[in-house]
Amino acid sequence: MNTGHERRATDNEQWTMDNAMNSIKRVVRPEQIRELSLVLLILAAVVFFGSQIDSYYSGRTFTRISTGAAILAVVAVGQTLIVLTRNIDLSVGSIVGFTAYFVGTQLAAHNDMAPLVAVLLAIGIGAAMGVINGLLVAYGNVPAIIVTLGTLAIYRSILVDYSGAKTVTTDSLPKWLVDLSSANLFKIGQIEIRVMVVIALVIVLLFHLALIYLRFGRRLYAIGSNPEAARIAGLPAQRTLMIAYVLCGALAGLGGFMFLARFGTITVVAAQGMELQVVAAVVVGGVAIFGGSGTIVGALLGTILINTLEQSLIRWPQISEFWRDAAMGLLILLAVATDAVIINRLRQLWARDEAKLRTPEPVQTESV
Repeated sequence: MNTGHERRATDNEQWTMDNAMNSIKRVVRPEQIRELSLVLLILAAVVFFGSQIDSYYSGRTFTRISTGAAILAVVAVGQTLIVLTRNIDLSVGSIVGFTAYFVGTQLAAHNDMAPLVAVLLAIGIGAAMGVINGLLVAYGNVPAIIVTLGTLAIYRSILVDYSGAKTVTTDSLPKWLVDLSSANLFKIGQIEIRVMVVIALVIVLLFHLALIYLRFGRRLYAIGSNPEAARIAGLPAQRTLMIAYVLCGALAGLGGFMFLARFGTITVVAAQGMELQVVAAVVVGGVAIFGGSGTIVGALLGTILINTLEQSLIRWPQISEFWRDAAMGLLILLAVATDAVIINRLRQLWARDEAKLRTPEPVQTESV
């Protein structure tokens, strides 16, 4: 009889432990595990480069990394919307470059232009370029990689033709724009929290909430998870994808304005190669390249990691520029492999355990 009681007690303890683990799994998702791992990787990178580079732990290092990450984060938010639907936008670098140059020439010619007008002009140009991508992908049914590879080259060629081999210089821009990149909202010791960083954080927060609470966000996940099922369910897949491309272009346009404010001097090669950084940030941040999963917060963490590595490798003399690009490509491959193997395995484990959840059976007591 004691053995029976001991067995039942052991079974009850096991059930309690399983139930506790299932409760934890309902709260902690695989995506959050990826985000936690990114935080640890960022901290590890900071510790490593701090031991390799003199004066690494300084306000200047924080400012350089945070300002660069702010521009990349804004563009990465738009890319996240696209990747969630199993598509991609490789033209964002050209949109950023063209917007930065075009708005720069307009401000150089009209120094009295209002800041809000300049920002809206940049967003409008980016959105118009996004419309072209969206029409071809959503309504023309042309593969996104083909469309955006083409528009990447087309938008850059338009910039080259429009520029006439001229450069937008800092001294031709209005003072408010030149001062924007160094404008601080507040300061904590040596750490300066700049306006552009706050703008990026606001964009991240708004779109993070939109993906969680708005119908548009849920549709992006549904389309990416199973496009055919979304179509059968009657979701407006074409319209949703079109809006995603327009928003991606608009955010790239805003990124172009921020790029102009940060660098001032803009040439025809402005933001060239940024599309690689953006895709790397989004994929490393846990947004599945196969669509249907990922978060804006993850993309932000991926952006911070990418920019931390980029800015740190520039100051680390032991590695050449060639290997910096190779390291970025390796990060993308590792992120895709991780998502395909480890994160997918965790999702399956979570789903299997949730299916096994059942109500506890009442404990039978033996009659004496």
